[in-house]
Amino acid sequence: MERRYLSCDSCGLVFVPSQYQLTVEEQRDRYLQHNNSPTDPGYREFLSRLKNQMTPYLIPGQTGLDYGSGPGPTLSLMLESEGYRMEIFDPIFAKHKENLAKLYDFVVSTETVEHFTKPNEDFQLLHDLVRPGGLIGIMTSILYEGINFEDWYYRLDPTHMSFYRPRTMEFVADQWNLESSSPSENIYIFRKPVG
Repeated sequence: MERRYLSCDSCGLVFVPSQYQLTVEEQRDRYLQHNNSPTDPGYREFLSRLKNQMTPYLIPGQTGLDYGSGPGPTLSLMLESEGYRMEIFDPIFAKHKENLAKLYDFVVSTETVEHFTKPNEDFQLLHDLVRPGGLIGIMTSILYEGINFEDWYYRLDPTHMSFYRPRTMEFVADQWNLESSSPSENIYIFRKPVG
């Protein structure tokens, strides 16, 4: 797969120009090739990487949104089983627009932000979905220093449009005045200030 890539001088984002973007139907077909089932122990373990970093900051009974829940919502079920009230949204598989008109105590987004074609607008939406003091948890493969982009497996998925360096995530935090931390590889947690 040959595509051109551009890099933002301001934030370090590497992104794919619009002419290489897939249609919604092509994206759907590609996503359905993934084996992401709620009953798959390996997939649940993978999602636990974000869940286990988020739950120490959460209180059972709080409301959350799984943004980019995919064809087989799983993280939302895992969090529900621990006492959180969850909603889901996915632009292809769960287009529940009413869930974007609510405020949440937290939003989780696993393996989703790399599909963003307009990251500025998408991160604005994530910011707007959480209450003051709320959390946004992101899991995506980060383009760390030392990774050879040409050989990087993550760029080879035709649905992956945006690739984030650590400084890109710092830019996101600065842009929306968020506290940020990266407690584990490929995981970022942002907190919206209370005031």
